[in-house]
Amino acid sequence: MSRTRVHNLNISLDGYAAGGAVTLDSPIGGAEALFGGFDGRYIHGIDALDAPVTLDRALTMLWGQGVGAEIMGRAKFGPPAADRPDDWRGWWGDEPPFRTPVFVMTHEKLPTMEFANGTSFHFVDGSPQEVLRLAQEAAGGLDVRLGGGPSSIRQFLQADLVDFLHLVTVPITLGRGTSLWDGVSGTEDRFTVESVTSPSGLVHQLWNRKPGS
Repeated sequence: MSRTRVHNLNISLDGYAAGGAVTLDSPIGGAEALFGGFDGRYIHGIDALDAPVTLDRALTMLWGQGVGAEIMGRAKFGPPAADRPDDWRGWWGDEPPFRTPVFVMTHEKLPTMEFANGTSFHFVDGSPQEVLRLAQEAAGGLDVRLGGGPSSIRQFLQADLVDFLHLVTVPITLGRGTSLWDGVSGTEDRFTVESVTSPSGLVHQLWNRKPGS
């Protein structure tokens, strides 16, 4: 059965998973320090780079395994319409890393965008339940990844639609930003939580939904 998964979501010690307003010059809204040590080259597996496989890299590689579609919020796709070029196709240029259908939750009416590597962006305006159903159909029985940012993931947590989370606590404080946890108190009661600290100082938490919850 298809699961809904979150991977590699970096969170500060004070609970923020993104900064403030996203702009063309500030894609993470001022929270760039959260991702200073993130090595995204490993999302497609150990063949992506000839280097030792560390704990951080091994867990990063889970990002794409068994995933057939992604859901993301508008800010992950790009800044507001007034702050981006007319030919905007995402932060990633001509080779977005997803290689699957991606459903962007937004009120904007935009045509589907397709790329040679199998990525396609579909712009949808609907509830978490409605968007998840579309993504599950596109995933063809594989899992659906919730790609963020934290505001969109929080909507799915509030709707009780998340089966797995891989959260990465980064040893910094931001003081402000966008929290994953606002309005979702008690979420931990529905999950078993395992934590492991890597030599880099990152703390990885693996949240798995409890059977029957």
